[in-house]
Amino acid sequence: MATYLYRIGKFAYRRKGAVLSVWLVILVLMGVGAATLSGPTKEAFSIPGTPAQQAQDLMAERFPQAAGDDPMNSVSARFVFAAPEGQTLESPQNQQAMDAVLAKVRGIDQVQDAAKVDPATAQGPAAAMALVNPVVADEQFVGRATATAADQGLSVEDAIANARALSPLSPDKTVGYVEVPFKGDLGDVGQALRDQIASAADAGRDAGLTVEVSGSAANEAEPPGGTSELVGIGVAAVVLMLTFGSLVAAGLPLITAIIGVGIGSLGITVATGFTDLSSMTPTLAIMIGLAVAIDYSLFIVSRFRHELTLTEDRSEAAGRAVGTAGSAVVFAGLTVIIALIALRVVGISFLSDMGAAAAFTVFIAVCIALTLLPAILGLFGRKAFAGKIPFLSSRDIEADADKPSFAQRFIGAVVRRPAVPLIAGVVVLGAVAVPAAGLNLALPNEGTADPATSARQAYDLVSEGFGPGKNGPLLVVVDAQSATVPAAQAFGEVLNTISAQDDVANAQIVATNQAGDTAQILVTPNSAPSDPATMDLVNNLRGAEAGLHDSIGVNYGVTGQTALEGDVSERLLEALVPYLAVVVGLAFILLLLVFRSVVVPLTATLGFLLSVAATFGATVAVFQEGWGGITSNPQPLVSFMPIFLIGVVFGLAMDYQVFLVTRMREEYVHGATAKEAVTVGFNHGARVVSAAAIIMISVFGAFIAEPNTFIKSIGFALAAAVFFDAFVVRMVIIPSVMALLGDKAWWLPAWLDKILPNVDIEGEKLRKDLPDSQQPLQPVRLGK
Repeated sequence: MATYLYRIGKFAYRRKGAVLSVWLVILVLMGVGAATLSGPTKEAFSIPGTPAQQAQDLMAERFPQAAGDDPMNSVSARFVFAAPEGQTLESPQNQQAMDAVLAKVRGIDQVQDAAKVDPATAQGPAAAMALVNPVVADEQFVGRATATAADQGLSVEDAIANARALSPLSPDKTVGYVEVPFKGDLGDVGQALRDQIASAADAGRDAGLTVEVSGSAANEAEPPGGTSELVGIGVAAVVLMLTFGSLVAAGLPLITAIIGVGIGSLGITVATGFTDLSSMTPTLAIMIGLAVAIDYSLFIVSRFRHELTLTEDRSEAAGRAVGTAGSAVVFAGLTVIIALIALRVVGISFLSDMGAAAAFTVFIAVCIALTLLPAILGLFGRKAFAGKIPFLSSRDIEADADKPSFAQRFIGAVVRRPAVPLIAGVVVLGAVAVPAAGLNLALPNEGTADPATSARQAYDLVSEGFGPGKNGPLLVVVDAQSATVPAAQAFGEVLNTISAQDDVANAQIVATNQAGDTAQILVTPNSAPSDPATMDLVNNLRGAEAGLHDSIGVNYGVTGQTALEGDVSERLLEALVPYLAVVVGLAFILLLLVFRSVVVPLTATLGFLLSVAATFGATVAVFQEGWGGITSNPQPLVSFMPIFLIGVVFGLAMDYQVFLVTRMREEYVHGATAKEAVTVGFNHGARVVSAAAIIMISVFGAFIAEPNTFIKSIGFALAAAVFFDAFVVRMVIIPSVMALLGDKAWWLPAWLDKILPNVDIEGEKLRKDLPDSQQPLQPVRLGK
């Protein structure tokens, strides 16, 4: 591989015009594609086959008229009204204010026609969807309940109680809401619709009411990104200038990274025209692609600078740089790509798409580092390290390797007493990991939104006026086709079972199908949607189904937004351990091939697990428990963050393992003692790996300023993961373990040595293939 990459690097340097033209064409084509083929992003998360989705599918089958009402993709807005202090919504002026709001709502073209009918002609809970103010709707609910109580086999008191549970007016008459359904799906929601909704709400506010709006149609679009990326690039530029002491050299990794991220993000935009992608997918891909692109270019430019001290032929130096450091870049990039693509093992489409998009940007970053970077080096020629910065050293680390440095003094202390830093590193990471025991996962919803948003304030008003369960009712779909008793009796048995649960505030039959063999039971919990007690209720209801099936042959399923989101979270949590096992197993095999040692892969993967545990602990402490004040709205972590984080951290951890430990192995196989190999390898790799880690931490950390909670938390988590893995695991724990084990660290059974392919990540074959006239070529030092 090293020889092949050597030829690519040399070719790209010499044929810079052709290589630059190809990449320019690719960039232009991606731009044209993004402008003409892009589609909308999606906010809904669903997993086929979950219990809630199965119940949803059953309801679509038995209630065809509601087949399009997918709660994960439907478009609606909830206008929540609150009377001024000391007043109720029943006063004439407040009713007039609500009517003014609804009059403007009726003028919105996308409002479903069915919502505009007279609620007196609507059936069951459909009356709540009619565009009348909550006071009028409440009167109609109660009137209908009183008139039909006998027909339903209920007392008047019970019928009124059920009506009150459905009523959009709070018991104290101070809070009310109106549900407004819109045509289309989430992809049809645009800024024009949001502006019309906001304008309608302003009509009520101007009249003195508190009016807040929630729902998928009203959710404010996230502001376009760019600031976080610029902050990350700015910090990276400073680090690169400190590393190279040259303005031009510092700019080269930034140029290639920006081009790579541009191509990657445009490619993802093109993909939105052919598949459903979350709005967070491009941001995640840019975050990861930008960090690795800068780092990969940094390693190759550092190696190129060193090769210039060994040969005057700059194309030869570019070839050697790509053939040596580029080999490590390919392996490191492949580990990240494989870990991200492996998310498909989990079987969750939106997570697989996120992984694929991020893997695509990493792939582009690797290709650009191997081809476009040497071409740009050829374009700058002898000016590649121009623009020297005063007072900054531009020395070559490899050439000055024998001079005392902080890295040399540090690794010397570690090697002399390896047990001390080893124990200290493990204890520190273990302590940081402790909060991870309280990990709580949930999907983003209005209850976890920023308290300053209208959606969150609407959610809080409903919770205060009606009780927390009003924001997340459950729907039980009862199938009595195979029941051994009459369907009505079966429905009653299920209803009694549900009502007997401790956390149920109200349960009532709200619809039956035309055949009379399927019913919908609306269940209002006492607890909030994100409260673990609500999912406990869901699980208890599902657990009671077996007994009813055995006794009367009835089946039912629990669905609704809360149940759907809860099932997604539980499925993701269940997939966490299997995916971790796949990633750890993959890490061991890859490192076994690279280092030809059993112990080194074992310690590397154990170090990875320590990094992951500490990252989870820090993220839970900051974003779930609110430590440090980084977030003013502590909430459960987004359900798919841990599994996505594991994939990314795995790839990054292997990056630093490769760049540091391959240099140690090279020294060892060339005759150095085990401790000497650790010392020399660390001394040669520490400075550039430190620079690379600081750049990654800066790029990821800049995303903490993003308004999106998931992006904010993943940015923090990735920055923390790089810090823990690069500076604690790879630079403290791993050298300590290797110094402590000595020669045993490189042990490999003879039979395994024979069957393992020689990956040649160090470029040994390249050195042998080079003509003698091109020597001296110093031992290949990865990470430079």
